[in-house]
Amino acid sequence: MNTQSSGPLASILLGGGCFWCVEAVFTGLRGIVSADPGYAGGHVANPSYEQVCTGQTGHAEVVNVVFDPQEISLEDVLRVFFTTHDPTQRNRQGNDVGTQYRSVIFGTPEQQETARKIRDEIAAEKIWPDPIVTAIRGPAHFWPAEEKHRDYFTRNPETAYCAAVVAPKVAKARKLYRDRLKHPA
Repeated sequence: MNTQSSGPLASILLGGGCFWCVEAVFTGLRGIVSADPGYAGGHVANPSYEQVCTGQTGHAEVVNVVFDPQEISLEDVLRVFFTTHDPTQRNRQGNDVGTQYRSVIFGTPEQQETARKIRDEIAAEKIWPDPIVTAIRGPAHFWPAEEKHRDYFTRNPETAYCAAVVAPKVAKARKLYRDRLKHPA
């Protein structure tokens, strides 16, 4: 936990496919206090990973990104989000298919406005060949994921999924945002 903050912290829920990827990307950035995996946007209270994976709960895998706006702006958090997962894929990220893997942002009205601005900025830059389909929604209840999902990439970097899917996204983020890393390599 960052105890050096000079002001209030902020948070936003980001869903960009598998929460292991999103968590791993944000954990390494300066200004990020925590990035906790969980579930949001559905109709089942305190869902389990297995329930969410059925696609029947309405929840998306998300990460609760808590950040220090004095160190990293919401705009920059959203730029990282939009450039490190494919926001043009509806209800999927690569081979991870289902509504639980949708690209989604849950935030306050002000955060939604900022998200739309950054989405439009990224779209205008033509980073992605297809239209961005990320849903931008109001606040949602965050249900923390089970402990085994926290710091998954850090604890399991050699698993096939982490090596094939998470590691390339983390490498991309480190390359794109090298100046923002907590510990540049």
